[in-house]
Amino acid sequence: MIGGGLAGLNTALGLVERGVRDIVVLEADRVGHGASGRNGGFVFGGFSRGEDALLRDLGPERARGLYGGTSQAVELIRRRIHTHGIDCQPVEAGVIWANWFRDERVLRERQRLLADHFGVEWEWLGRDELREQLHSDRYHSGLMEGRGFHFHPLRYVQGLADQIVGHGGRVHEHSPALSLKRLGSRWQVDTPGGRVVADEVVLACGGYLAGLRRAVDASVMPIATYVMVTEPLGGRLESVMSTRAAVYDTRFAFDYYRPLPDTRLLWGGRISVLDRSPAAVENLLRRDLIKVYPQLHDVDIEYAWSGLMSYARHQMPQIGRIEDGLWLAQAFGGHGVAPTTFAGELLAAAIAENDTRWREFSDYGLVSALKPAGFVGAQLTYWWHQARDAWKAGRESSG
Repeated sequence: MIGGGLAGLNTALGLVERGVRDIVVLEADRVGHGASGRNGGFVFGGFSRGEDALLRDLGPERARGLYGGTSQAVELIRRRIHTHGIDCQPVEAGVIWANWFRDERVLRERQRLLADHFGVEWEWLGRDELREQLHSDRYHSGLMEGRGFHFHPLRYVQGLADQIVGHGGRVHEHSPALSLKRLGSRWQVDTPGGRVVADEVVLACGGYLAGLRRAVDASVMPIATYVMVTEPLGGRLESVMSTRAAVYDTRFAFDYYRPLPDTRLLWGGRISVLDRSPAAVENLLRRDLIKVYPQLHDVDIEYAWSGLMSYARHQMPQIGRIEDGLWLAQAFGGHGVAPTTFAGELLAAAIAENDTRWREFSDYGLVSALKPAGFVGAQLTYWWHQARDAWKAGRESSG
């Protein structure tokens, strides 16, 4: 595996669980260094591409199958945490999709679509019920994904790596892959400290491109997102929320946040082509926090960071075989914890058992991200959606 994030480690652990022991994971930095260790820690089903788009793309049966793979992945994550005793602070309190707008149609339509086509029931939260849980005038209604949960993503990633090593696999940190080439029927990967020769290689580098295959790197857009963590709030946390659920809202440019076990609040949001400094991230996200919870205007911020996600133009993961013995798992976007687990299972089954279910992702292949123009397009698209959300909110407040 090249890449020690969720995609690479899930594939490696999936192979271990299928009896394969001669496994090597190469990571250029530390495991979880990229988006896998820096994300918000939300665990629930689905992809960055919406369910309605999946139906249009694939039809009901195939769309339901792919979505169902992510739902099964949620349960696999839950099972691995408990089976292996991974100390990643799981919080079994669900995930709330909070409506930034008064118009309820987007929630009602998604709730009905999920129930009718995917067999998934999200609970309706009316305005009064939602405001009993989230003490903000900003939200108007919501949906609760009761089977979702949240956790400390970096600790989970480290726990996966420990399991791989504990079962005979090898995980080499600070070992970037410098080159990848054919060696007869096998593959040779060179690193600064050595060389790996393997029958099968999985490229799982996400937004931190390895430069090993031009078509692979050209097909994804590294996009930054931002996260910060407050000081411990103690009793003040109850002034913000009376639920332990994770929360995100219905805007394109949404906030996402969750209460941590020590009463700090993790707050994330925005996407950008700019990988900003911690000070700049704090400045941006503090303003977003205060828009929702003005009662926290004076809270101190302990940490702030940014990280790169990988997006494809079609908004779906790129999973499958590039050529004999060379596999790919990337482009999980901002919704990757369950899909990376699903990808790991598909690739592990393909390598160990010749399973062909990975072909269900064949509609979402390597399409050019149109860089560098794509960076400009991505930022303009984000700003346009952000402006549209602001216009809609302003229109509702003046109406």
